[in-house]
Amino acid sequence: MASFQHIRPRYKLILFYNIKREKQEQYYRYMLNSFVPAVQKLGVHMHMVWHIAYGEYPERKIEFVTESADILRSLFLSEEWDALEERLLRYVDDYARKVVDYRGGFQV
Repeated sequence: MASFQHIRPRYKLILFYNIKREKQEQYYRYMLNSFVPAVQKLGVHMHMVWHIAYGEYPERKIEFVTESADILRSLFLSEEWDALEERLLRYVDDYARKVVDYRGGFQV
């Protein structure tokens, strides 16, 4: 498995959400032990995690990067992604995701 340092990012998958206060501990365990490793195994690598403390945005923003649109298509069409995302929704509110062309720095 390639690490982020060994790829040329072309696309960024951005997830936005608020963590449910009563589910914080379960959320962190799930993200560290299941979600992130599984997504990275599918070829989409964690890039940045942001805590947004100001403005009308969800408080959490996680960015993943990949080299290929085909990798993203495969990810979104997989049953594994459906299961990962469905379980994530148990721990978060105001969830949204989008794909953008990769640029360094903060992207909305």
